[in-house]
Amino acid sequence: MSTVPVSYHLHKFPPRNLDLNRLIPLIGPANAALGRYDGLLSAIPNSQVLLSPLTTQEAVLSSKIEGTQVTISEVLEVEAGGDSEAITQPKREDALEVINYRRAMRACVTELKNRPLSQYVLRTAHRLLMEGVRGQDKAPGYYRQDQNWIGRKGCSIEEADFIPVSPQHLQYGMDMWERYMMSTSEPDPLVQLAIVHVEFEALHPFRDGNGRLGRMLIPLFLYQRKLLASPDFYMSGYLEANRETYLERLRAVSRDDDWTGWCAFFLHGIREQAEENERKARAILALYDRIKAQMADLTHSQHSIRAVDFIFQEPVFNAPSFTENSKIPKPTANRILNVLREQGILRTLRKGKGRRPGIFAFREVLNIAEGKEVF
Repeated sequence: MSTVPVSYHLHKFPPRNLDLNRLIPLIGPANAALGRYDGLLSAIPNSQVLLSPLTTQEAVLSSKIEGTQVTISEVLEVEAGGDSEAITQPKREDALEVINYRRAMRACVTELKNRPLSQYVLRTAHRLLMEGVRGQDKAPGYYRQDQNWIGRKGCSIEEADFIPVSPQHLQYGMDMWERYMMSTSEPDPLVQLAIVHVEFEALHPFRDGNGRLGRMLIPLFLYQRKLLASPDFYMSGYLEANRETYLERLRAVSRDDDWTGWCAFFLHGIREQAEENERKARAILALYDRIKAQMADLTHSQHSIRAVDFIFQEPVFNAPSFTENSKIPKPTANRILNVLREQGILRTLRKGKGRRPGIFAFREVLNIAEGKEVF
């Protein structure tokens, strides 16, 4: 790690020394893996329902890089009204940051139906990201007006790892960034995305939330450029698993003018993450087909498919939410809920008692999203 802070690469964006010959062998495999994943997304008629757990997991991992300590099941339990002793107040606050991430992402997707990805869209997302959480007092939606720096918690600017662009050059930097992002004349959109992401992180335009916004940019860019049928691409797993390399590659852009090294790292990540996303999506799709057939046999109800869709979209939920929001008549909903519990498809997190509703978890889909057995 550098002992002298690395400072922003003023007047060196866009990069002029990109070694495309070094990147070409990586561009093809990355595009191919992304194409296979997009083919799967396009074949899933209700991908927003089925991949909802993966969307939440992406929000969890992206927030984890910023220091949150909460799991996907804990986030969903908080949403369902859970009050177990394991969910401390700090975890509740972390969960709200994750929930805000999902809200901001959905708002961006809605905005992209009417306008291109831009500074306006990012500022709107930033306001939602900071609402009611750490950073809500740091001018949500507005660019910073003072110098910030990146390093261990509580360090001085002299001890920082990286010093972003100065406030007086920030708006110019963001305008240049936006112009580059909107350009359709770059040699390859994945290389362009790599540069869009690293430049945003180097500018660090807001007082808080920059990392999450920068990672949110990745699926939004892929979706806008029609490289994905839906913005369901989850890059934070790769970045979290390779955190130290990620941070060093970011610094090397400004310190060594090494844009090519960053792009190579990013293209590796696109390929690796696309393959992992495809594996998880196929596992969820196979689980969906199995549970759908199982529930039809067990309930003999025309409403069983609605119950299955509900538990995939909300894998942790309370009983009233199921009976009210599954669009199933209440007596049938209660009967189906009992079947789901009796068959072990749902795990009881909290038994219903008096006015405290029962809370249930669909453990198999949560395990797939987590990538390991957590239930």
